[in-house]
Amino acid sequence: MITHIVFFNVKTDLDKSNIVAELKAKLLALNKSVPSLKHLEFGVDFSQSELAYDCALYSTFNTKADLDAYQVHPEHVKVKEYIGQVCANRVVVDYEL
Repeated sequence: MITHIVFFNVKTDLDKSNIVAELKAKLLALNKSVPSLKHLEFGVDFSQSELAYDCALYSTFNTKADLDAYQVHPEHVKVKEYIGQVCANRVVVDYEL
């Protein structure tokens, strides 16, 4: 199993709550539109720690090839374009169990 985790920070000049809600809706919709995606969750940070990111994506795939297919799927590409517009930064971790 492949796990793909992404942490996001929304640009400071944007309305964080609206952006996070929109990002959540767009990412969760991928569960229905990307066949190679096994599971996707989205969470919003509540800690307010200065070290915390605003939100996180947790997703799983059966194989690395499935993750690769997800990365180029047209619906995911649309979401990545949105993320590029509204997020100041993000970090990613991919690992295999």
